[in-house]
Amino acid sequence: MHGVRAELLEAQAAAAGVPLWRVDLPWPCPNAEYEARMRALIERARAAGITHMAFGDLFLEDVRAYRERQLTGTGIAPLFPLWGLDTAQLARDMLAGGLRAMLTCVDPKQLPARFAGRAFRRAAARRVAARRRSLRRARRIPQLLPCRPMFRQPVPVTPGEVVERDGFVFADLHAPHAAPAP
Repeated sequence: MHGVRAELLEAQAAAAGVPLWRVDLPWPCPNAEYEARMRALIERARAAGITHMAFGDLFLEDVRAYRERQLTGTGIAPLFPLWGLDTAQLARDMLAGGLRAMLTCVDPKQLPARFAGRAFRRAAARRVAARRRSLRRARRIPQLLPCRPMFRQPVPVTPGEVVERDGFVFADLHAPHAAPAP
């Protein structure tokens, strides 16, 4: 969804000290194909003795319910450690903890497209919090989600091309030594 390069995903997993089990998906990817590939991953996890799977979801009930349904009967319990946390406080905590991040995917209906490829800083966190408050007042489901990986060392990136597709704005990020995508 976020359009992050595979080598950056691998570097992030290494910096976080967690194993990465990639699930390569075709584009476009019909839901049946997605679910078949995810079932294969779940079977691999079960065979490896994994009993829990954590998700970074914060408040989208339909997404949580979908994940719970997909794990029903597998022997793997879903965990939602960030569920229901205040996103403004979470963003402040992340920034105070030294997290540095780039916005790679922006829904222009929620946040101006110009934020794609920018560093996530206090000003961006305040803008996200203000937008979330206005959505809450309008009684719409908030869609602005910060992430929370904490790395042992920085993963250097430089922003590349910014493109709009499928209603979202994506910023390509690449390692300084890697060539930008063609």
